[in-house]
Amino acid sequence: MLWACCILFTALAGCLSEDGESNSIQLDVNFPTSNGTIAEFYIDGELESRVNPVLDFDFSNTKSEYTVLTLGIDSTGDGISVVPTEVSDIISLEFLQHGIYYLDAFAIDELGNRVNQTIVIRIELNIHWIEETTHSPKSLEIDSLPKNGGPYPSNIIIDSNVENPELIENIGGGREVEITWYLFDETEHACLVRPTTVDEGEIANWKVNHRITSEIHDLTISYDSGQDYIDIDQSISILYEEIESPPNP
Repeated sequence: MLWACCILFTALAGCLSEDGESNSIQLDVNFPTSNGTIAEFYIDGELESRVNPVLDFDFSNTKSEYTVLTLGIDSTGDGISVVPTEVSDIISLEFLQHGIYYLDAFAIDELGNRVNQTIVIRIELNIHWIEETTHSPKSLEIDSLPKNGGPYPSNIIIDSNVENPELIENIGGGREVEITWYLFDETEHACLVRPTTVDEGEIANWKVNHRITSEIHDLTISYDSGQDYIDIDQSISILYEEIESPPNP
């Protein structure tokens, strides 16, 4: 059987369901996973690395009474890049933005018959942020708005650690510091505030499950008083409801 594969990306008005009118094509798309996480790593406010998830979609088990001319995937919205592969029956997609994606896998035979299969993909975002030896922590922007026009995330998880290291290891000699965590919304209103004191050699933690995800936030740590430098190690996760399609390995 001859296969002529192409990959198409168009804006769709909605999800396409499987076309039951064409029985000549048995569309079978295998994918081992239907979710992934974008991982960003920052040092002192600068992006050091970013790893985007790549998902594979294997059409090799698709069968047809007639020659299949086209295999492809349509996608709603932006945020996807095609990764070239040497195998014509496999389409690899790199997801560049967090969000819920509705993919329309399809096959078209030589008679123009078309069969569709909707595949829902969940892509989340994790930010790992480190600052060392600072009196002036930088602000961390949390952009939870999906760029593909899909549904908003379900929640934002903030897990922030502030350490006041010993001035001289195993001896001490430093002092306590006072800090305040702020989570600002787009109107610059502090929707969440938590002040605390960090003793020398100790770590203060602030963990938040924030459910207002329809706007951009800024996470700020204010150094209120003290003399010692502090270290910051925090993780931000933008999460979605687990509504993705079950894997079909």
